Amino acid sequence: MRSEQQPPQDPKAQIVLEAATKIFLQRGFSAATTDMIQKEAGVSKATVYNRYPNKEALFFEVIKMECSKTISQLKTIQAPSVNIEQVLTEFGHTYLKMTLSSNNLSLFRTVAAEALRFPHIANTFYQSGPRATIDIVSEYLAHAADKNEIDIQSIGVEQAACLFISMIRGEGHMIGVMFPEAVPSQVQIENWTKSAVQTFMKAFAVR
Repeated sequence: MRSEQQPPQDPKAQIVLEAATKIFLQRGFSAATTDMIQKEAGVSKATVYNRYPNKEALFFEVIKMECSKTISQLKTIQAPSVNIEQVLTEFGHTYLKMTLSSNNLSLFRTVAAEALRFPHIANTFYQSGPRATIDIVSEYLAHAADKNEIDIQSIGVEQAACLFISMIRGEGHMIGVMFPEAVPSQVQIENWTKSAVQTFMKAFAVR
C-alpha cells in the first residue's frame, strides 16, 4: 500500500497523525472513526481527508511512525565501542522499555486484531518493527563474530538474532499483551535481560 501522508513539514498532517495515534491506541482500529480523529485533532474533515484519504491510510502511517520511534532508539546503541555482552544488555533494556510501553503494546494488539482483514498493514508493522529489529541485532552479532567474541556459524547471524530477541521479549511481552494493567518494574526488565544475555553467551561465546 502506498503511503498517503504529506511531507513531514506539513504541521496539520502531523496534528492529525498524533490524534489518530491516540484514538487508534485507545479504541482499536474497528471502533475508531475518522470523525473521532477529526475532533481529537481539532481540524476540519477537509483537513483530514486532504492528507489521509481514509482510516486505513491513517492507521498505516501511525504504524510506521510508532515503529520508527522504537527503531530510532535501538539504533542509538553503539556496538563497535564495547563487547557484545554489554551491547546485548543495553539493547535488552532499551528494547523491553520500548516494546513493553503502553503505546507499543496497544499498537501490537490493534495490528494483531486486524491482521486477517488487512494483511498488508500487518506486513507493514512486521517490516517496520520486528524485521527492522532483527536487522539491527544481526549487525551487532555479525560485528561480534568478526571480532571472534561469539561463534554463531552453527545457526547463522539472522537466526541467532531472532533467537536472542525471542528470549528477551518472551514472558514480559506475553504478560503485557494479556494484562494491559501490568507494568514491569526496572528490576523485572533487568532480570529478563540478564537471563537472556547470559543464556545466549553461554551458548555462543568463544572461550
